[in-house]
Amino acid sequence: MKVYIHEKENWANFIWDNKQVMLKLGEARNLQGKLLGKMESLGFELQDEAVLDTLTLDVLKSSEIEGEFLDREQVRSSIARRLGIDIAGAVESERHVEGIVEMMLDATQRYDLPLTKDRLFGWHAALFPSGWSNLYKITVADWRKDTTGPMQVVSGPMGKEKVHYQAPNSDRIELEMKKFLQWFENDNDIDLVLKAAIAHLWFVTIHPFDDGNGRITRAITDMMLARSDKSIRRFYSMSAQIRIERKQYYKNLEKTQKGSSDITEWILWFLQCLINAIHSTEGTLTKILYKAEFWKLHSTTIFNERQQKMLNNLLYGFDGKLTTSKWAKINKCSQDTALRDIQDLINKDILQKEPSGGRSTNYELKNIARR
Repeated sequence: MKVYIHEKENWANFIWDNKQVMLKLGEARNLQGKLLGKMESLGFELQDEAVLDTLTLDVLKSSEIEGEFLDREQVRSSIARRLGIDIAGAVESERHVEGIVEMMLDATQRYDLPLTKDRLFGWHAALFPSGWSNLYKITVADWRKDTTGPMQVVSGPMGKEKVHYQAPNSDRIELEMKKFLQWFENDNDIDLVLKAAIAHLWFVTIHPFDDGNGRITRAITDMMLARSDKSIRRFYSMSAQIRIERKQYYKNLEKTQKGSSDITEWILWFLQCLINAIHSTEGTLTKILYKAEFWKLHSTTIFNERQQKMLNNLLYGFDGKLTTSKWAKINKCSQDTALRDIQDLINKDILQKEPSGGRSTNYELKNIARR
């Protein structure tokens, strides 16, 4: 019995309900245009800040979908260095972080260059510079070999695994990827946003690598969306929105991969996810304008590197409560030093104690609007 879409003849000859798709595509395209117009009205410095925040979010959330949590400051610093953006409190980045950033920037900043087999192999090598994925030696910069059995997407405890999907056998990958890459670069009759939706499904269904397929799929998606925007400047993050809608994403993906070549439902979900991602950018823009106002207000205030780093964290959206112990841990300093840093910011009317109290003292930024 043929369970999966790729087991059917001419499986990649996808079809969809054009009327439904065009209505949703028009909505997405309209929002894209409005967002790009709004962002272009900002100064270059604020645009750089928006791009930096978006790309940082994209890298972080794409990895989080795979269960890997990267250090935000390392990601942000790596992107800023590569884009030539000066930021306060920049830090050194670990090798694997640099690799993930390198792949994402290659996809979005060089979106107009052809996607080729060798380019995909380069991305894969950047993701796995040691040749290992966790405790497992994997095939790097080449298609998977299936030496230990078929490639499956599973969940559940050992012995009670549920198979959600089984990819095409490894001996089919070369031909399947040749077809995909030829379509990706040469089929110019499809709207590029719609093409991003199809490319996402098509590539992740082939699942050509031992590991990293999800992250590379999302890089390919971002590459095609950058082509649709005709811009290297990224102002919205599909990976961040997929992370929010992860359960629905996997549900729709599994249903489509076990369905027919009619992918209307998948496309409609993808387009709505894109619309939601663009709407989410409003929050990013608000944060950026707030940060710009904050640093303008304190353009002559003297801060040490630890304070600059923590203020950027707080302005970006600090995870949890700020305490002296968290300050010390993040900055790798003593709690006495952390307390002196915090007290200095209280004296400068920048931080205040949270009124909630509790077993430990928590601190928060004072609202600029209150001044």
